[in-house]
Amino acid sequence: MAKNKKVIPGSGGYVYSTDPDFKIQSSEEKIDTPSAAQQKLRIWLETKNRGGKAATVIKGFSGSEDDLKELGKKLKTFTGTGGSVKDQEIIIQGDQREKVLGWLLKAGYSGTKIAGK
Repeated sequence: MAKNKKVIPGSGGYVYSTDPDFKIQSSEEKIDTPSAAQQKLRIWLETKNRGGKAATVIKGFSGSEDDLKELGKKLKTFTGTGGSVKDQEIIIQGDQREKVLGWLLKAGYSGTKIAGK
């Protein structure tokens, strides 16, 4: 029969510590995302490692992972295509560089440029 262990919330799985000075360390630090005008995004077209299919890749975003995912979701919805957010990059299926550039400039990302290919 399994014992019911109560895990300390936000402890990273710690159940008990014998150290009297033990304090739970938060592994997630709050990252402030700069405003849209301060971001310098670059839009690339890549076909490498994608089976010859084109993908629009947005690089250079600085800020929290949640804000990056939210921006990726908005871009995928606007372009009407699929994509993903990985390794601080937003990947949109197909050659959507002009659409993405227009949307980002309209949304206030004034430092955005088409950088590659």
